[in-house]
Amino acid sequence: MSTKYSLLKQLCQIKAPSGNEAPMKEFITDYVYQHSSQWKVQPEIISGKAFQDCLILKFGNPRTAVFAHMDSIGFTVGYNNELIRIGGPVTDDGIELIGNDSMGEIKCIIHNDIENGKVRAQYHREIERGTELIFKPHWHETDDFVQCCYMDNRLGVWIALKLAETLEHGLLVFSTYEEHGGGSVGFLTRYMVEQLNVTQALICDITWATEGVQPGNGVVISMRDRGIPRRSYLNKIINLALESGILFQLEVESAGSSDGGYIQQSPYPVDWCFIGAPEEQVHSPNEKVHKKDIESMLNMYQYLMQKL
Repeated sequence: MSTKYSLLKQLCQIKAPSGNEAPMKEFITDYVYQHSSQWKVQPEIISGKAFQDCLILKFGNPRTAVFAHMDSIGFTVGYNNELIRIGGPVTDDGIELIGNDSMGEIKCIIHNDIENGKVRAQYHREIERGTELIFKPHWHETDDFVQCCYMDNRLGVWIALKLAETLEHGLLVFSTYEEHGGGSVGFLTRYMVEQLNVTQALICDITWATEGVQPGNGVVISMRDRGIPRRSYLNKIINLALESGILFQLEVESAGSSDGGYIQQSPYPVDWCFIGAPEEQVHSPNEKVHKKDIESMLNMYQYLMQKL
């Protein structure tokens, strides 16, 4: 494995499904304390009870916020080892899951109980109800790709932390619950607007490879999904991207959403645009992203945060 992506591999190992983002928040906070002395600007860390498990890093005099959600998909164990989805994970037979309950470490596999229409954890005992299980991480790296569970959105978090090294002015907003209905973006947006007067945002997340968006063709600027960003802001982003010379591709989708959709539902006039790398094998243990797209994603965020 190249040392360049060692932090990304670490992030993919952290258990932080929707509703239990505290371990990711703690990791990011520790990382900032350990490394920010080497950054161009040392950020103010904004957190506390009013922010639940969310975290904001404030650099200089911010004009634009970058949102990166910390949570992942996963499962909650119900009765008789039934697996209840957190978000929309793939549930193929044989997928390895890991977790812990009061009786110890759990390593099990997914079993589709066709007769009863249930998805269950195949394990030698009954797992305590309410236990969270996640995909077992298996990191793979080639010359062109990195592959592991939870690239969505640990890669977005990685981009934000790499962006932090050179960022002079801006907000890095680490949100929660994105994979399972949202809930934190409303109060984060309120703070951002009312306390810091920031009214434009970029959504640092991962999208899907489709017939119109191919791995290796650059970072994706989404023109729409279920939500539609304000066209004048979108045009501004696209024009800046063209000026940058950085490889990118445009996405037009009819479904799917992100923290941008939750911003749009808030009562605040905040412009947003989704910008992220495309991945294959979405919401599976083997999410796969092209290194060229990762590189262009980081370069694009660095460029846009200087220009916006």
